[in-house]
Amino acid sequence: QLELVESGGGLVQPGGSLRLSCTPSGFSLDYYAFGWFRQAPGKEREGISCISSMDGTIHYADSVKGRFTISKDNAANTVYLQMNNLKPEDTAIYYCATRIDTIVAVCNEGISSANFGSWGQGTQVTVSS
Repeated sequence: QLELVESGGGLVQPGGSLRLSCTPSGFSLDYYAFGWFRQAPGKEREGISCISSMDGTIHYADSVKGRFTISKDNAANTVYLQMNNLKPEDTAIYYCATRIDTIVAVCNEGISSANFGSWGQGTQVTVSS
């Protein structure tokens, strides 16, 4: 059974850092693209970063560029999202996602949720003083 397990969310002050983790259960992440999305109350889900399986290409939303870093550790079978210089507007539920029926054109500049078919349960990130 395919499952994505996220962890690392929490409460942090503005300017602080958090690292989110996403560990697939039941399959290896080696061959698949992964994305991170977030959804704040009353807002649409936003794609913030993705990493391609084919060549390791990475994309970031303008809202997080320069502050967030996505990475994959194949040995640990985990995808990370390092979030630095967090702002109150980063407060949201963060979701990890992947797609296992294709490796083509999943991660692209638009970071579209429509390209991803399997989702984690989400982890809450709250940035507040």
